[in-house]
Amino acid sequence: MKHPIRSLATLAAAVLLAGAAPGPQTPADLYSPLFEAVQRGRVFDDGKAFVDAVPHQPPAEILAAYRAERPATPEALRAFVLRRFTVPGVNDAARTDLRAHVRQLWPALTRPPKQPEPGSSALPLPERYVVPGGRFREIYYWDSYFTMLGLRADGEQPLVEAMLADFTALVERYGHIPNGTRTYYLSRSQPPFFALMLDLSENKDPVLARRRLAALRTEHGYWMHGRGCLDARGACERVVRMPDGSLLNRYWDDRDTPRDESWAEDVATAREAAPRPAVEVQRHLRAGAESGWDFSSRWLRDPQQLATIHTTDIVPVDLNSLLWTMERRIAERCAALADQPCARSFTRAAAARRKAIDRYLWQPRARRYADWDRSTGKPTPVLSAATLFPLFAGHASPAQARGFAATVCAQLLAPGGLRTTTLRTGQQWDAPNGWAPLQWVAIGGLAATDPALARDIARRWIGTVAAAYTETGKMLEKYDIEERKPGGGGEYPLQDGFGWTNGVTSALLERYPELGAAAGEAREAR
Repeated sequence: MKHPIRSLATLAAAVLLAGAAPGPQTPADLYSPLFEAVQRGRVFDDGKAFVDAVPHQPPAEILAAYRAERPATPEALRAFVLRRFTVPGVNDAARTDLRAHVRQLWPALTRPPKQPEPGSSALPLPERYVVPGGRFREIYYWDSYFTMLGLRADGEQPLVEAMLADFTALVERYGHIPNGTRTYYLSRSQPPFFALMLDLSENKDPVLARRRLAALRTEHGYWMHGRGCLDARGACERVVRMPDGSLLNRYWDDRDTPRDESWAEDVATAREAAPRPAVEVQRHLRAGAESGWDFSSRWLRDPQQLATIHTTDIVPVDLNSLLWTMERRIAERCAALADQPCARSFTRAAAARRKAIDRYLWQPRARRYADWDRSTGKPTPVLSAATLFPLFAGHASPAQARGFAATVCAQLLAPGGLRTTTLRTGQQWDAPNGWAPLQWVAIGGLAATDPALARDIARRWIGTVAAAYTETGKMLEKYDIEERKPGGGGEYPLQDGFGWTNGVTSALLERYPELGAAAGEAREAR
């Protein structure tokens, strides 16, 4: 008679009952249900890997978390284990291997689908997603594009597709992609990278293509909603009428109260700005948060005084370049689905936007793009890395592109990468800080017109990331690119994790693999 296969835990218990001397518990004893799931599912190629793993928590806590989370797929189970154990040969890479370190961080930053508890500020998400890390416990909009670049480079395409499903669901539920997946972020968005995120997909399902196109058109409608309420003031919500009647966009927030997550800071800034109305200052602060550059001299009348913020007066070059990309992608996707009226409409919209960008944001004498200040009727004086967005988007002409290299080399190139701005203000989106997304935009924009400069920026940035990793063991949110060390400034302490730094690092090392070896040699020399 055949007996059913008994669990390993049952067998262990049988041995003890038969009189075997008790001794130290093995992994099968300590983690019985988790152990069986890992070994039966062949989560790791070598069955010895898990049994040699070092736990980060007491076994009882790990088992309680396992029973609570119930990871149902091999990917989820692997992510669960790697968050709680150091597994030999899997997530115990030496610090000299920067790319391996990034790969081991993805499971630690991956979260299961979210169904918020009653009363929580979290928003629901149907699929797995990656958080930036540190205090940022939820998905963030523009961060995620740069994170997804690295996921794709590191062979995590299913996770890329899962995050695209999350963003599509957010648009379908709320009409836009919020700043982050919290209720207090719903009144604003962030730089619109959804169109570029969709370029990273490998899913060719025509039904899904129509659903994603519908979401992309909905997002465009969110940014352009204000054209229906334009009046003599020339601006409404996120839409601005330029002096010649053309339409461009600005950052905005639907609320004018202190931000929930920075309430005390906003109240203090509004008080300092008196006699300006508090609601006016708070709207500008919120719009600055929508820009992702919170905060920067780009938005300040006096670069040294946050209380002079006037974000909604500014027509930003980065936002309008991204919206041009969105309009182009919608036209292309409509054409692919044989919707010619849609394709023609969005082709015209993109052409009109490009013409307005060239008229108002291109500065031929300075050989760069600039933000436009509605309150003065002229470009702002701040030179920032945002000037490279038109080159990244692909709508800068060859003549304009040729002017960028001299400007970048003369003013924006620092020892450790590309400067955010040239001004030291104490704000985190100013000198001396450098940020991973701006490095990627610059490198991507320059790669076709000045590949040597693009690679040089990549080399400098990877060197900065590697130097800080050698000293701290961490991937950081931002870096001081003048002294090639951890960055500073802003409303909160420096965060580690870190989603977009991980993503850009992996994507750059995929593009320039020789930089990984150079970074390793530099770290060993230190």
